[in-house]
Amino acid sequence: MNELAADGVPVAVTCRVLGIARQPYYRWRARPVTVTELGRAQRANALFDAHRDDPEFGYRFLADEARDAGLSMADRTAWRICSSMGWWSVFGKKRGRNGKKAGPPVHDDLVRRDFTATAPNRLWLADITEHRTTEGKLYLCAVKDVCSKRIVGYSIASRMKSRLAVTALTNALAGRGDVAGCVVHTDRGSQFRSRKFVRALTRHGLSGSMGRVGAAGDNAAMESFFALLQNNVLDRRTWTTREELRIAIVTWIERTYHRRRRQVALGRLTPIEYEVIMSTPASQAA
Repeated sequence: MNELAADGVPVAVTCRVLGIARQPYYRWRARPVTVTELGRAQRANALFDAHRDDPEFGYRFLADEARDAGLSMADRTAWRICSSMGWWSVFGKKRGRNGKKAGPPVHDDLVRRDFTATAPNRLWLADITEHRTTEGKLYLCAVKDVCSKRIVGYSIASRMKSRLAVTALTNALAGRGDVAGCVVHTDRGSQFRSRKFVRALTRHGLSGSMGRVGAAGDNAAMESFFALLQNNVLDRRTWTTREELRIAIVTWIERTYHRRRRQVALGRLTPIEYEVIMSTPASQAA
């Protein structure tokens, strides 16, 4: 309206065309938005974007994300903004009458507990597990091919954010070639409902699928892998550093699970051996 007024268009005409009253405009002219108010609004927007992508984050992690986006602020400032807007971590104390509910699914359940596939890259399962070290928690997101039981991609980090899931999916895609049409089944964790993860699925022609809230059986085939990891690595000893545990996880997946652990469902073959056999007829036919 300022620009139109400077060009000679009467304020009354502009307000009539836009269907708004003149008084708010004149009040704004008398007291325009200050630089401080503008900065506060920009910081609030950055915090909101981070909270929407990762609802598990508390105000300190949200402040980290805002600072990464170029909006500097103290943790106390982030707490004040989040507190006034009611942006709380879903893992924090319940606030309000009923607390936070689980987020809605962004995909239908295309699997319905039928964890079978006739060929690789038809159905992948993804999930996240965590384990404590003396330094703090370490998070693992793994992607499993149902046909060969192979962990086709994974990501390990000290924070459970959407980037963890996206990186695991990206690593899986990097090693599997063209997988368009593959179904990727997950639970309703916010990492898998995030815009970043959904965009990655769409970009590569993958079909998302989600189980129900609190129904571990809807992703039982992935839970079985994590149970093996728990028994063979995570619970075997106390882990001092995250790096120590990360190396142990990677070593067990790549050396033991993929190449030495024979599975009854694969005809007593390892995942690597099974994929080699599965790919041989295809290469001969070509």
